[in-house]
Amino acid sequence: MAQVILKNIKKVYPHHESKKKKKGAEDKQLSLQVTDEGVVAVQAFDLDIQDKEFIVLVGPSGCGKSTTLRMVAGLEDISGGDLYIDGQRVNDVAPKDRDIAMVFQNYALYPHMSVRENMAFPLKLRKVAKDEINRRVEQAAEILGITQYLDRKPKALSGGQRQRVAIGRAIVREPKVLLMDEPLSNLDAKLRNQMRAELIKLRQRINTTFIYVTHDQTEAMTLGDRIVIMKDGVIQQIGTPQQVFDHPANLFVAGFIGMPQMNLFDAQLVCEDGQYAVKLDRVQVVLSDAKQENLSRKQVKPGPIILGVRPEHLQLTGEAEQMLHGTVEVSEMMGSAVHVHLHAYNRDTILIVPTDKPENPVSFPYGSKVCFTFNGSTAHLFDPDTQKNLEL
Repeated sequence: MAQVILKNIKKVYPHHESKKKKKGAEDKQLSLQVTDEGVVAVQAFDLDIQDKEFIVLVGPSGCGKSTTLRMVAGLEDISGGDLYIDGQRVNDVAPKDRDIAMVFQNYALYPHMSVRENMAFPLKLRKVAKDEINRRVEQAAEILGITQYLDRKPKALSGGQRQRVAIGRAIVREPKVLLMDEPLSNLDAKLRNQMRAELIKLRQRINTTFIYVTHDQTEAMTLGDRIVIMKDGVIQQIGTPQQVFDHPANLFVAGFIGMPQMNLFDAQLVCEDGQYAVKLDRVQVVLSDAKQENLSRKQVKPGPIILGVRPEHLQLTGEAEQMLHGTVEVSEMMGSAVHVHLHAYNRDTILIVPTDKPENPVSFPYGSKVCFTFNGSTAHLFDPDTQKNLEL
């Protein structure tokens, strides 16, 4: 069993260390908390990862996700809190004794070694028997589809093939925990899609716990059993991909998860005859029964809110007085849908219009007027002061 538990983990870089930052690193630390101890890169990080679970840490650059991963790996000291792997506290355990393996963004292959030698290298360091090394390398190569490349050098491989080799070198060790730090970010879009599918297949075939770091929310949504969304070293939300998509905890999560990102409007929450509704301009939309129940249970008071509606949930309508409207700035033909960028209610707004419906236009000239609406079940309501979801 390879359960990983992080209890109130904290990472602080002393002030003298933060001065050594590389050129271009300034932006990453602008919004991080600075204390007398130094720059707080990760704070109050609590996470219980179950055996064989695929956890994805996701967030913008500089949010602390890679630092957290490196603390699990033992490559960064833990400033506070406790880290347990398989029931053992490993804060002071050397990386080589933690029974983990790590796949890096830049492959980190030895150029003078063949693929076979690269994959076998960690086992040779452990003085594993030669027959066992060959068995594990052959097995990993078959799982990853790189058997035909075993005698080639890394320079003769494509980016996707090199990343497979790096993953193979990690899994031959049969680690309890497999750590991956943005392993697909150096690949082109087509290869990334292929490798995502390969990773999904891989986790079904090997019995290990995955902790995966990415800034790409598409990777997070497609790969993770649960995803951990981070900002400025703090966890914003933990949940399944569907949970964080359907019920974002705050405005940051709402804007980060989903592509294109959620539309946001300054609106009013009203309550008439015991029923909640959202009012935007002259349009008033009654909320769904589930939302009525959530707001009533929390005794939410009417007043200003930030209304969120995802682009796929805005509905194109005919021109009418009781409809929302905006002015077309850009339209993007995406094949199955047109992404219409509007200026509406002092906000940039995106409307996704499917092309498979005969009644929907496929051309949206610049400057033309578009009318739209939304359903009460697809509205997300946020407090303008705390930025938290009013239903949660």
